[in-house]
Amino acid sequence: AEPVRVCVTGAAGQIGYSLVYMVGSGAVFGPETPVILHLLDITPMMNVLNGVCMEISDCALPCVRDVIPTDDPAVAFKDIDAAFLVGAMPRKEGMERKDLLAANVKIFKTQTKKSSYFTSIFGCGKVFYSS
Repeated sequence: AEPVRVCVTGAAGQIGYSLVYMVGSGAVFGPETPVILHLLDITPMMNVLNGVCMEISDCALPCVRDVIPTDDPAVAFKDIDAAFLVGAMPRKEGMERKDLLAANVKIFKTQTKKSSYFTSIFGCGKVFYSS
């Protein structure tokens, strides 16, 4: 079968890190579905993301055919079939909720513009299909 190309944003963060293993184990797309993981995170997190890639290799996750770690959204969203958009800015001390939401809206707007040509986006527990 042709691999499903899956982007996970914030892949070096706690939620993204957990999702990578769920996708790679076959729990998301099925145990017979091969996947190519496109892992996106911000530039300062690339060393951590490279560590995640080493762990994926060490675990020999049964569905993973390839891993593409990047800090470039154009690379992360190229030719993908699905995405989990979970990468966002954490709340900082003294930051009001509205400021956090405003910052994260910018992140998600950028990601959805880059990803407007693929099949499905998974975020916030919902599945959205682009037309």
